[in-house]
Amino acid sequence: MSEQKIPARSELDPQYTWATTDLYPSDEAWEADIPKVQAAIDGLRACQGTLGQSAQGLLKFLQLEDEFTRVGEPFASYAMYLRDQDTRDSKAQKMSGQMMNLLIQADEATAFATPEILDISDETMERFYQEEPGLEHYRLALTRIRRQKEHTLSPKEEALLASAGKVSQSPSDIYKNLHDADLTFADAVDKDGRKHPVTHGTFIPMMQGSDRVLRKFAFESYYKGFDSFKNTFAAALDGQMKQLQFFADARKYPSALAAALDKTEVPVEIYHNLIAAVRESFPVMHRYMRLRKKLLGVDELHYYDIYAPMVPDQDETIPFEKAKEMALEALAPLGEDYLAMLKEGFENRWIDVYENQGKRSGAYSSGQYSCHPFVLLNYTDTLNDVFTLVHEMGHALHSYHSCKYQPISTSDYVIFVAEVASTCNEVLLMRHLLSKTTGKKERAYLINYFLEQFRTTLYRQTMFAEFELWCSQQVQQGMPLTAESLCQKYGDLNREYYGEDVVLDPEIALEWARIPHFYMNFYVYQYATGFSAAIALSQRILKEGAPAVQDYLGFLSGGCSTSSFWARRCRKALSRCRSFFRMARHHLSRFPFLVGFLKFLPPVGEPLLHGPLADLQHLRNILNGQVV
Repeated sequence: MSEQKIPARSELDPQYTWATTDLYPSDEAWEADIPKVQAAIDGLRACQGTLGQSAQGLLKFLQLEDEFTRVGEPFASYAMYLRDQDTRDSKAQKMSGQMMNLLIQADEATAFATPEILDISDETMERFYQEEPGLEHYRLALTRIRRQKEHTLSPKEEALLASAGKVSQSPSDIYKNLHDADLTFADAVDKDGRKHPVTHGTFIPMMQGSDRVLRKFAFESYYKGFDSFKNTFAAALDGQMKQLQFFADARKYPSALAAALDKTEVPVEIYHNLIAAVRESFPVMHRYMRLRKKLLGVDELHYYDIYAPMVPDQDETIPFEKAKEMALEALAPLGEDYLAMLKEGFENRWIDVYENQGKRSGAYSSGQYSCHPFVLLNYTDTLNDVFTLVHEMGHALHSYHSCKYQPISTSDYVIFVAEVASTCNEVLLMRHLLSKTTGKKERAYLINYFLEQFRTTLYRQTMFAEFELWCSQQVQQGMPLTAESLCQKYGDLNREYYGEDVVLDPEIALEWARIPHFYMNFYVYQYATGFSAAIALSQRILKEGAPAVQDYLGFLSGGCSTSSFWARRCRKALSRCRSFFRMARHHLSRFPFLVGFLKFLPPVGEPLLHGPLADLQHLRNILNGQVV
């Protein structure tokens, strides 16, 4: 009986770890920068009371903010990466705490800025622009700040809210430490009696495997671990929702959702329309579950079956080196410049590849203005991991383009468009694999995978979004979030989304406890909206070639350099959109950050939700031998 083991951080091959030394050569060098960061904060604080006095005073403050970003961004990132690569490392935890304290100090030090900028009259502001040409560079940023007047408090109140940031991070910190560092699971046993370690990194690959005995063992072991701490997880999520509601109330927003979406001027109708549209399409999901049950040949379809391949004997081990080759081939339509950046990331250790003991679960990309992006993976040699690789590198190269072509003040892009570039890469990979695959079973396997993208990206993420909204509404109504109430609601949503053909395993009611996105302030809905845009983009790129690529790269390079005052103009129209695809495109076509590629979004043809229906029939035909 053989056992697989998760290596310690020290046992990893350095070539598969990210090069944090590109930020700082050592921990000592990072510590030596603490006075520099503190000095930058003090410089910002010293500007208090000067912003409305002169154009020069306002410009000085804005330039000091840019300089603080140059100093503070690598400082914060280095500490975060060390913590995430091994959450059990006490030194990294200490450094992360120091970093967070300094960032909160920076928020406190600059709390005066927005109230002072809002106090400047329109006439004085225009005079400032005339007197100091350098301010023109910041006009858009200043305009966006002044739009927030009704949600901005007095300088003292803003300082108090900034100070409260120390407390607001606690629910997320508690969750991360419990989830990534403290939680352990019993080994799972496969059909041959071999033991397999259950971790956050191995759980999904086990669920995607063909061994049903192993899937059931892993499923029960995983959620038994969460069940042991369900009350603690519930308290953390309750605290998260309460802190979001506190800040929403303080800033006079009608809800925490409105506060979150207002940061990028996204109407709340988008969120509600997404849920409504996906609910209208439940028959598609339920039909898919019935087909899955039939093709798996099981009497009962359990939640540990819904990730399993419907096409047997097609599991392929894909080493990381092969995954990189697949990524380069699939993304070739994006042109040589894009591929050159991608190769640079592969060859120069932008990526932390494999799981180790204590490593943060999941995957993410983190952009840097003064350095290259960094990507965290937990690669396990599956096709799903290849898609995760191109997804996160889509984020990375979006950030890389934006930082390369924009000044620091406009290099960041709003979160609403973040999932567009990443998901576009996934769609290009899928289309590439389908184009080169001729075998009947191989093609059926890929169509199965594509259907799973619809399930996990459109339906599942929307279910998360609906659950997060319910949690927020409960807190707003004064109702506490308990393990019992959370499990009840989550179980009910699973029943509605997946239908009667899936057995409502009691363990699945605990899934909310393992979702980190519930601590990211209404982020998760954007996976679903980004998916629709990515389908459109990939179609245009593959059809038109160079002109479409040029526009797409222009979008990636745009940062937040374009005005986004579109919300008022399209709010009414958005509220009427009922087709998800049409809604998403209608929204995106008015999203000025997408100026570089708006003209090549195709007309609405087949609604997005019709696609799975056709693919279901195609998959059935393939398996019946009617399609070669």
